Amino acid sequence: MILSNFSNISEAKTFSFKETTIDDIQIAFKQNKLTSRQLVEFYLSEIQKANPILKGILEVNPDAFFLADKADQERKSGALLSSRLHGIPVLVKDNIATKDKLNTTAGSLALVGSIVPLDAGVVKKLRNAGAIILGKATMTEWAASRSSTMPNGWNGRLGQALNPYVASADPSGSSTGSATSVAANLAAVALGTETAGSILSPSNANSVVGIKPTVGLTSRAGVIPISHRQDTVGPICRTVSDAVEVLDAIVGFDRDDFPATKKASTYIPHGGYRQFLKADGLKDKRLGISKDLFGSNDIKTYQQHFNTLRQKGAVLVDNLEIPNIDLVQDALVVAQRIALSAESKMNLNAYLKKLVYTRVRSLADVIAFNKVSASEKVEEYGQDIMEAAEKTNGIGKLEREALSNITKACKYGFEKMMKEKALDALISPGADIADLLAIGGYPGINVPAGYDKSGVPFGISFGGLKGSEPTLIEIAYGFEQATRIRKPPPSHPHWDYISDSI
Repeated sequence: MILSNFSNISEAKTFSFKETTIDDIQIAFKQNKLTSRQLVEFYLSEIQKANPILKGILEVNPDAFFLADKADQERKSGALLSSRLHGIPVLVKDNIATKDKLNTTAGSLALVGSIVPLDAGVVKKLRNAGAIILGKATMTEWAASRSSTMPNGWNGRLGQALNPYVASADPSGSSTGSATSVAANLAAVALGTETAGSILSPSNANSVVGIKPTVGLTSRAGVIPISHRQDTVGPICRTVSDAVEVLDAIVGFDRDDFPATKKASTYIPHGGYRQFLKADGLKDKRLGISKDLFGSNDIKTYQQHFNTLRQKGAVLVDNLEIPNIDLVQDALVVAQRIALSAESKMNLNAYLKKLVYTRVRSLADVIAFNKVSASEKVEEYGQDIMEAAEKTNGIGKLEREALSNITKACKYGFEKMMKEKALDALISPGADIADLLAIGGYPGINVPAGYDKSGVPFGISFGGLKGSEPTLIEIAYGFEQATRIRKPPPSHPHWDYISDSI
């Protein structure tokens, strides 16, 4: 899709598009200094210039201008707008179903042209909030559940996505495009998904904020699955406040993801999550520093941040050891692999069977498709994870034992430490806490924490027990406001001369 006429952008001369926040946008809307059409035009213009290099976006929504005009008209008519996401362009990861003109493929050629029955549960909530679906973000193919040798951010549809800060750096995955595109100001905000690190890790690698919610807090209905025990959908944004705005819009009960969303909906605070954006949110918080996550080099890198946390009133409980670490390590390395292998086959088969149209109806079909249509790169990376999953046969004795070990590891490891030490959160360098949070369905937030000598970003993550999002938001926002570390990627003037269509 070639986009050439963006004349309306110049009309919003008093508005700074780069690094803009939802607060900035909503104020500009109210002051009649900005329209949703101008906002969409800006992002589409930036996508046209940068995406051929960054490869963060698979498709833009051909109805984006229509949706923007609709939002502008609703605002102009004085309609009662209850959501702060109204008129805001949102980028959606390519494994989240949209019942529109966009594909939903998990980055795979096998699902190009397939037709989903419904919008995903979170997409319904975005549309109800008046948000504009801007397009589909690229991702590691099949959310990294295809091949153990496939690079982060690569898929057969688009190729290799790049880190906007340092092109040679790992952009991480599997929500690669959601993180890289938001970081590079190609979208206002984005949605990602996580099974084991796929929100926290790319957020860490691309200097953005990622919230990995408690499993079930956001609906997984219509999301191409790996494990309903671990899958979750969350925001990836440039600021904690924007991430919280998106979280508020997408949480809640969904009858198509029952009983998980019913159980988790009891965690949602009355009045939503925005109330926890407190500048003094670190005061009196007990934050754990574990030897199992922080090595000596990490301690040096993050020492300044530890000092900041203390200065802002947090109590740091250091030199911690995760109880029963052998049990925990076995769950992370062995049991999780066994469980995910069986779950991914069952869950993917169920998803594919519900599609209105598709060339593949099972994992076996996907494997066969890949063999027939394999490009040189696809052959190089293979599909060993999928082939191992295809050999499983439901939840048998081996899988039940693995799941039991995971449950024990959570109860007598992370949960035991959090409760006995009365911790509000466990701190992690980068996204190193991701697997620990994944196996128990616990929430976590990554916040930008700095850049190394080469300019490669790194973050800091805070993880807590199920339903602890309010506390984690206070901590993350307090840290962000105290440090204000995030900066946009370096400019790349040669993008201006690229006119390729995406």
